[in-house]
Amino acid sequence: MNEILIKLEQILEQRKSAKSDESYVASLYNKGIYEILKKISEESDEVIMATKDGSNDKIIYEIADLWFHTLVLLRFKQIKVEKITNELSRRFGLSGLKEKANRNN
Repeated sequence: MNEILIKLEQILEQRKSAKSDESYVASLYNKGIYEILKKISEESDEVIMATKDGSNDKIIYEIADLWFHTLVLLRFKQIKVEKITNELSRRFGLSGLKEKANRNN
């Protein structure tokens, strides 16, 4: 899975230099952080609605959109996918309740 995320990361980085009228991702970058956050919010809502509808195919489609737009945000903020996967790896073997309590300290 890391391979597809890294490949997408590279493509999204390349889109930074594309023209807004030729690339959807470039247009998001050009519009700025609030437009990217708006898309993430919309996609999150669509995941919820797909889940309520009960169709696994819709859930898969909408989660792919959500992940994609989240990756756009990461590239906009210059955060590497590796940072996220490292954080997830760090949490292995750690109780979710304990991890949450550690954040509040």
